[in-house]
Order: sequence, then structure tokens, then C-alpha cells
Amino acid sequence: MASQKHNVLVVIPARGGSIGIPRKNLRKVNGISLVGRAVKIAKSLTWVNKIVLTTDDPEIAEEGRKHGAEVPFLRPPELSGEFASGADTWRHAWMKAEEDFGQTFGVSILLEPTSPFRKPKHIEMAFNKLVEGGYDSVLTVSETDSKYHPLKQLVIENDRVGYYDNAGKDIVARQQLTTVYHRNGVAYVVTRKCLVDQKTIIGSNASAVVIDGPLVNIDTEQDLDNARVLMSK
Repeated sequence: MASQKHNVLVVIPARGGSIGIPRKNLRKVNGISLVGRAVKIAKSLTWVNKIVLTTDDPEIAEEGRKHGAEVPFLRPPELSGEFASGADTWRHAWMKAEEDFGQTFGVSILLEPTSPFRKPKHIEMAFNKLVEGGYDSVLTVSETDSKYHPLKQLVIENDRVGYYDNAGKDIVARQQLTTVYHRNGVAYVVTRKCLVDQKTIIGSNASAVVIDGPLVNIDTEQDLDNARVLMSK
């Protein structure tokens, strides 16, 4: 494992004020909370040096501790709102962890609790790609279904329909479309220079790991129901 040369920090972001599903990060899928699942996966990565949960919520903090995460601080209000930047939140947690633990982390991994179908191998693939490929950032992605391709999307303005991108007018067959991908939230891996110094999650030398198979990102009650069904199979 390439981690032997690096001090690796896992950050799990879980604020209390979720909008779509109240108290979302504490909701359970097959008996384990979303926060608990993220911590459990992180704990299985024996090559990780520290696992930190960043939250503004004492109940979520306690849930994280129960499963083995460290919560040495609570997130400040300016990083706890609906529109708080993910990069700023992650960067704050990284810098606070270095301050509290008295050590520097060369690489950090972000695990969002809303992706309960991640597997350890997904994280390991992303981490190894970053280190072995010399990238400053690696994220996991999934191929986007062609019916959701940007060139097939429409907008409605003043009750009139048009193409989101006018290039869509020339698309007559699916085979004309370039394959596109979307972030699936399973894992983000970045170097210290990329996030702490340059303040970005996707750097100038970024790569991706494509994950196949069913993944559910939890944003709605229906997503929770779908996850429970898939998890029980």
C-alpha cells in the first residue's frame, strides 16, 4: 500500500441542518446510521492515520465517536449553513486536525456519509491512483446515463422551451454523444498542496476512478428507501 510514505487524514463531513431529509446523517440504513457507515468504512482502512468527523452538531459528534471517529472540535457556524463550501469545510477540518494533533497530513480523503454503498477498495483505488500517478487530486465518478447527457437537457424560460446547450440541436443518435461522468460522492482524495495551499478539491492535475454498479446518493426519503432495498439484497 502506497500510504506508508504519507500521513493520511480521513475527514467525514456531517452537518446537523440538512434540508431534504431532517437529521439526515443520523438516519439509518439497515440498522447503522449514515455517519456510522462512513466511520466504519474508514476504520477498515488500516493504513489511515487519523479519522476526523467535522460537524456542528453534538448529537452527530457523539454518533461519530461511538463508531470510532475523533471529533476534537465542532465546526463554526459560518461553515455549517446550507451554502457552506465543501472545500472550505474540508480545509478547515484539515488545518484544525493538524493544530489539535500536532502533526502534518500529506494527503486527505473525504468520505461523505450520504454514499453508503462505498467499499474499501473504492477508496484504496483512488488513493493509490493519486500517489502512484503523481496527481494532486483524484475523485470517484460514475458514467452518466445518456438520457441525462448535457446535450439532451432543456430549459424553460418565459414559458418557452429551448436547449440547455444549442449543440444539442445536432444530436440525432445516442452514438453521437461523448461519454460524460458525474461525481458520485464515494471518495475524494487530495494532496495538502491542492486543498490547504490552493484551496481547491479538483486541482490542475486531477484524475478519476470510475465506479460501475448501483450507487445511491442520499438526498431524499426515496433515496433512503432505495438504499434500504438494495442493501437488503
